[in-house]
Amino acid sequence: MTDVFARFRLDGRTALVTGARREIGRAIALALAGAGARLAVHHADTAEESRDAADVVAEIEAMGGQARAFGQDFSLDNAGTALAAAVSEWAPVDILVANASIELPEDFRTIDRDRFDRQIAVNLRTTLELFQALVPPMAERGWGRVVTIGSVQQIMPHPAMMVYAGTKAAQLNWTLNLARQFGGHGVTANNLAPGAILTARNRTQMATEGDALTKRIPTGRLGTPDDLVGAALLLCSPAGTYINGTNLFVDGGRAVS
Repeated sequence: MTDVFARFRLDGRTALVTGARREIGRAIALALAGAGARLAVHHADTAEESRDAADVVAEIEAMGGQARAFGQDFSLDNAGTALAAAVSEWAPVDILVANASIELPEDFRTIDRDRFDRQIAVNLRTTLELFQALVPPMAERGWGRVVTIGSVQQIMPHPAMMVYAGTKAAQLNWTLNLARQFGGHGVTANNLAPGAILTARNRTQMATEGDALTKRIPTGRLGTPDDLVGAALLLCSPAGTYINGTNLFVDGGRAVS
């Protein structure tokens, strides 16, 4: 009997997951490692993030996998280019999961240049640099996966997150662009759009808005980082070879409610 799970294996592949030290990024990194991929675990290069990333690396190694942590502050100039070079020196990148982002909630009338520029730098500029550095080599090798982590806010923006929601909408546009450019070269590009996922970043917000939000989610609960794992593994593996240019909501049905 054919092993139906064999096409989800990633043995011999190298994956870079940005923002992989906790929550969604960590869950996806552990899943890809469990499928056999070598993992580049990116973090923002603070002491706390370095410790968290080291824990992820240790967990992967404990289950027999291979991983290395890479620190890079995405608000700095040429951060994506520098990270791509460092990881590529370790191993050619076959899979890019662009997960790292920041959101700075505030009334749109008070958004200033500094807060705007920080979100653009982390959520968009560095992502573009990673695309530029990593996707063409994937195409040259004839195999690659790009998975961007978007948000339901691409189409349902929160009033206090105008810049963040806008960057996620732009990122989706770029992902679709990559899908058209490189789909004929063995590279797929897709976007995962989480809904209300309970994470450390939004725990305070969910404490006040969570109950009301849950009532608008058909599945009747908030999501967890592990809810992203199955979809991410599908899109990153040979099993997802014919899925290209899609935007997949992982939101319990919120986008259609």
